[in-house]
Amino acid sequence: MDLSLPLAFTVGLLSALHCVGMCGGIVGALSYGLPPEIRRNTALFSIYLLIYSGGRILSYLMAGALMGTIGSRLLQILGTGQGHRWLQWAAALIVILIGFHISGWLPRLTRVERIGVPLWRKLEPLGRHLMPVNTLLRAFGYGLVWGWLPCGLVYTMLLSTASRSSWLDGALYMLAFGLGTLPAVLATGLLAGKLYKIARTPHLKTVVGFAIIVLGLLTLLYPQLLDLGAVKTASPVDE
Repeated sequence: MDLSLPLAFTVGLLSALHCVGMCGGIVGALSYGLPPEIRRNTALFSIYLLIYSGGRILSYLMAGALMGTIGSRLLQILGTGQGHRWLQWAAALIVILIGFHISGWLPRLTRVERIGVPLWRKLEPLGRHLMPVNTLLRAFGYGLVWGWLPCGLVYTMLLSTASRSSWLDGALYMLAFGLGTLPAVLATGLLAGKLYKIARTPHLKTVVGFAIIVLGLLTLLYPQLLDLGAVKTASPVDE
């Protein structure tokens, strides 16, 4: 049983505190940039927020497909047997590092954001040209640009996507992660700054970070538990 997609979704879901802190200002600016009649219409406003995130998640999917392609090449080099296991271990370790980062025990993980800075410098002007975001098409376009914003959490998840065996696996992995982030981003837009204070709660960050660490450890140990179970099943039973 492959736990990678549920794991990616859960990491996205548990990273709500990071999303509120990282994207809260962006969502707030985009939200208040909409015409008042849209902001007052909760249903229409929610549609705009969904379209924003739809573009953002599509960018994650495309980046995941790229990293999945790289992962498939690595798998060819390392071999499909033990090589796949090594890549799974690497992905689980990266998830554990994300847990340490969210808990505040590994702040230097944000340095991975530097990888995307050159690309962001080229894309960020496109986002400015889409302002004000007053149509659904512009909202989707801004979401596409927003998805490439240098973010330590997203870029670290992308690194773990190199453990996937194909472009499709990589795309689905980042799609699952993006869908996991959706509730937090939508809530941030609808509730404005009300979630920001909650996101700044130190003890809550520690609990969430610890939960992600546990998920990473379970993913790391799961193949060994399966192998152990297979060995016991294959062993002859004493009469």
